[in-house]
Amino acid sequence: MVVFSGNKETATPNDAMSSSDSAEDDFRKPALPISNLNLGKAIHTLNALQQEFPEVIPLNVGGTFFTTRLSTLRRYEDTMLAAMFSGRHRIPCDAEGRFFIDRDGAYFGDILNFLRAGELPARERVRAVHREAQYYSIGPLLASLEEVQPLTGEKVRQAFLDLMPYYKENLERILEIAKLRAIQRKARFAKLKICVYKEEMPATPYERPLFNSLRFERSESEAKLFEHHCEVDVSFGPWEAVADVYDLLHCIVSDLATRGINADHQCIGVYDKHLINHYYCKRPIYEFKITWW
Repeated sequence: MVVFSGNKETATPNDAMSSSDSAEDDFRKPALPISNLNLGKAIHTLNALQQEFPEVIPLNVGGTFFTTRLSTLRRYEDTMLAAMFSGRHRIPCDAEGRFFIDRDGAYFGDILNFLRAGELPARERVRAVHREAQYYSIGPLLASLEEVQPLTGEKVRQAFLDLMPYYKENLERILEIAKLRAIQRKARFAKLKICVYKEEMPATPYERPLFNSLRFERSESEAKLFEHHCEVDVSFGPWEAVADVYDLLHCIVSDLATRGINADHQCIGVYDKHLINHYYCKRPIYEFKITWW
């Protein structure tokens, strides 16, 4: 078979085989190396994308000015500040050339003091600095703050409240009921009846001293006979801990106060509901007065 090529030459089967071998040889040849000039341009472009910083950094944090060393901001690698000033991110500058961070600068000085020398803030600033440390993801500062007051006390307090069923939900219910009653009555305050009890054991006065355990032991069938709900607005309890009723009352009043709610309370007696045989409910009832203004 005769094949005509572009240059009018005749190709034989041997010629076709040699062409195939030549193509395979070309395929096996190593790729040409990238030009050093082109590689240099790529590296230069990559470096140009990274922001460079001076050794001394002027900062504008929400309108408050600071000056610190670059090494201070990079003290801990896994923090937002270290990432911001790593060169991988573009940080805007204000009109004076200061690097701008859009955050309230009221406690940024405390952040810098810790990064510089490990200093912790005064007690009255601990909570606010802790929030800032969370924002900037400064793990060592968070760990240090959580070991001093008032955060240490709050951890212990929270361990107690974690034993309390529906504590947060009950707080919300107190506010909901108090608000509704105040609006309905066009009153400055509202009153609620709240049951706070630590032990789940109905008793009578002469039997109570016989109970030495925190919970009254009884069979499952007997327990169902004692199940009841006190006719109050909200109930807290029971719980198993050393902390008593007055500790829980303090938590309730304190948590309402943090939300700007003034709450007063007084014990108005026990529920004294007859349950079965000679057993009575002896849960204490407190009257809470929630003042709105």
